[in-house]
Amino acid sequence: MSSKPTLMHQEVREIPAAVDRLLSAGGTAIETAASTARATDPRFFISVARGSSDHAATYLKYAAELLLRRPMASVGPSVNSIYGVDLDARGAVGLSVSQSGQSPDIVRMTEALGANGAFTVAITNDAGSPLAQTAKATLPIHAGPELSVAATKTFVTSLVAGLWFLAEIAQDSELVAAIRALPDSLDQATTCDWSAAAEAMDGRSLFTIGRGPSWAISNEAALKFKETCLIHAESYSSAEVLHGPVSIVGSDFPVIAFAARDKAESTLAETADALADMGARVFAVTDRATRASRLPHIRTGHWLCDPIAAIVSFYAMVEQVALARGIDPDAPRHLKKVTETV
Repeated sequence: MSSKPTLMHQEVREIPAAVDRLLSAGGTAIETAASTARATDPRFFISVARGSSDHAATYLKYAAELLLRRPMASVGPSVNSIYGVDLDARGAVGLSVSQSGQSPDIVRMTEALGANGAFTVAITNDAGSPLAQTAKATLPIHAGPELSVAATKTFVTSLVAGLWFLAEIAQDSELVAAIRALPDSLDQATTCDWSAAAEAMDGRSLFTIGRGPSWAISNEAALKFKETCLIHAESYSSAEVLHGPVSIVGSDFPVIAFAARDKAESTLAETADALADMGARVFAVTDRATRASRLPHIRTGHWLCDPIAAIVSFYAMVEQVALARGIDPDAPRHLKKVTETV
């Protein structure tokens, strides 16, 4: 393996600059789209996405429900592209998340939602993409070229663009201020030392867990273990893992527990400690755990922004796990940068 830094390494370190670029260049599009959405007084939100983008949509689901008290549901693009069904989307805001904006099924579902009553919004890295041309409003994420197959800076900038959009709808000045302060927090997050967790990832199956917005981050972390490290990882809500899944936990079973400074942090820490008591080797993004190992982490200016800092620290760690296993994280086997599904 070359001693030259991987593209993934470089792109993770570029995240603070990418977010700063979004904050500098993305305000007009976000504020305009938010004003239109607010005027529609949406009854609910619909998300359309796949892969890492779907994990971003899960994060935005919690943000929409917690900030705006409006439910958000993820819809399967195949409902339209394969089954030919047009959903009644009257009174909805549709959020379509895709870094490339190329996948035909995402584009078709977005078009169908717009034709059937939704105010459709594309969150994408390509303002000239088919998705951007289809949606009624586009929020460019301004991540710049992302060459590593594993999405990192496009995932983070999708989170920030979507959260900023929702914060503007809610007219939450405290959250907007915290979003604007994110570049400094994320710069600190890139340097958090998660080497103890990296050393515990020995190739066996593992769990990632979270609750609320942090569960979306757990989902993304599990995917990154699979695609960059060839390690089987499953993500669970901390409310679910102690049901059936806990049966496979044995001595030194690896677990990473994600938490924010929110109302779920205490219960997440309790679950992390319970898994540690069962013999699991648990690493927790919280200082409230007493038996799980505490991971260094950055708390931001708002609890909804904390999970964004956590995934940045995770990305820096998981790239090192891949390299330690002799795997090039820039070129996962069987994968390519843009996957187009119908």
